[in-house]
Amino acid sequence: MEQPTVLQQHECVRLDADRLEALYLELGETSAEDVVCRALEELAARLGHAERFYREGRLDEMRKSSRSLIAIADQIGMALLARVAGDVTGSIDAGDYNALAATFARLLRIGERSLCEIWEAQDTPF
Repeated sequence: MEQPTVLQQHECVRLDADRLEALYLELGETSAEDVVCRALEELAARLGHAERFYREGRLDEMRKSSRSLIAIADQIGMALLARVAGDVTGSIDAGDYNALAATFARLLRIGERSLCEIWEAQDTPF
């Protein structure tokens, strides 16, 4: 019997430094840090909610959680996360459950990597 090949999913996540810099210039360092911290908390919470709703088959609530991720991610320069959250929403709207499984798994991966990336970038002045 042959050993199955395990595919490792690894995508490069980049923050939009221009978006973050604009946020810091517009709000000032302290207020921008507050916005970013709140956004990170909201992203983590909504990803968790979406995952729970997916497991429970509550697709309407999952769609709302995924949809809300788009605006939050855009606000702090996470364009890829916003785009993939839109793909999840589109899969739900289309009733394509195979695509939903794939795009949602990708959303969770991108979400985790994005949160780690911005957390590590907090020491970088914008």
